Parts: sequence; C-alpha cells; structure tokens
Amino acid sequence: MTDKVNNSSLLDDLYWKPEESAKAASKDDARLGQEDFFKLLTQQLSMQDPTKPVENDQMIAQMTNFTMAEGITGLSEQFEKFSASMTSNQALQASSLIGRQVLIPSDTGYFNGSKPVEGMVALDQSAQNVTLRVENESGQVVRTVDMGTLPPGQHKFSWDGLGADGEPLPAGDYKITANGRVGGANEDLVALTYANVESVSTGGQRGIVLNLESIGRIDFKDVIQITNGGGGSSGS
Repeated sequence: MTDKVNNSSLLDDLYWKPEESAKAASKDDARLGQEDFFKLLTQQLSMQDPTKPVENDQMIAQMTNFTMAEGITGLSEQFEKFSASMTSNQALQASSLIGRQVLIPSDTGYFNGSKPVEGMVALDQSAQNVTLRVENESGQVVRTVDMGTLPPGQHKFSWDGLGADGEPLPAGDYKITANGRVGGANEDLVALTYANVESVSTGGQRGIVLNLESIGRIDFKDVIQITNGGGGSSGS
C-alpha cells in the first residue's frame, strides 16, 4: 500500500524558508553541561555549613563522576556516528554483489529458460556412482546426470535445462539432489546451488540481506561462496 501524498507540492520542501523564531525543545535542552555543573557546584559551596565544609575528596569525587558521565555520553555519540558510517559502507559493498552469483545452502535452483543451473556436490570422502537427480515442482524426476567417481571435496555441476528427452524444460524452480555409493552403501550427498543476486538490503538486525532471483531472501552471513558468473561444470 502506497503512502498518500498531501495537497501541497513536494517541491515546496526544497525551497528555503526563514528560520522560525520559536523552535521545539530538543533533547539536548534537558542535558546538563559542564557550565551547568560548575554553577551547581558553586551554589553548593556557597550554601554549605561553615562548620562542616565539603571535604576535598568529596569534591574530587563529584568532579570525577561528572567527567566520567560526560565522557560516556561523548563516547556514545561517537559510537552512533561510527555505526552509521559502517552501515553506509556495508551498503556500498553490498551493492557490488548485484548481478553476481552466490552459492547458498539450498538444493533448489532456478532455471530461467536459458541459463544453466549450477551448483556443487560436497563430499567428506570419496564416492562412487555419483548421480544427480533433477526434480520439477511436482516432485517428478525430469533428468539424471551421471558424475561417476568423485574424490573428497567440492565438485561443480551444471544442468543445461534439458529434460531426459533432450527437450528444454519450462522456467521455474527445480530441486537437485545427489546420491552415491560411500563405504559400500548408497547415501544421499550434499548438493548446493548457485543463485543470482537481484538486489540487496541493509540495516536492521539481519544486517545485509540478499534478494535472490526466484529463491527469495537470504542473510549474507549464510552465503558460502561468491562468483562473477558461471560456476563451471562437472556434469551436464
């Protein structure tokens, strides 16, 4: 739902206006400064009991407490400025991710109708007869890819978007799973996919958030790898 625009022109805010004589009280108006402290201290000394003057250590303690409070306030203001600067810097860095591909902890890849779906199979140990299975949104296996025997490590794969009959499949999300023989038994393997970064969001408790093509939003801290484009291939 969009915000309503009032009757006055938005351009009116760009024109200079004379400063009004009456200003709303700011939060700083209620803050005691160093001058206020010394006024209070002078008043305290002028009204003290001559027979029981304030001890030196008490005066020093009061001045020390005020100095510490003033220092903490200044430190807090500097930290807020630093935080704002860091947020701006993050936004600038995050903008460089737009148009690039990121490897994410997901087995769902988006096929846009032309560009191959790429990803990786991660192995803790060697596996034989490694096979990729591509499933459509209905759970039907539309393509299998034989990757053979693979050693431990990360192995890239690429699916060209063709079905088992060699015909191109429609654009959409496809689930890619892997299976292989490990230690004499068939096991499901970890399959990860690349996704295209369409835009980024910064700020808030989540920090940098990537908006991925069709996949949705993901926190930048969950990204495994960043690439300039295609991730290569170990199968097709």
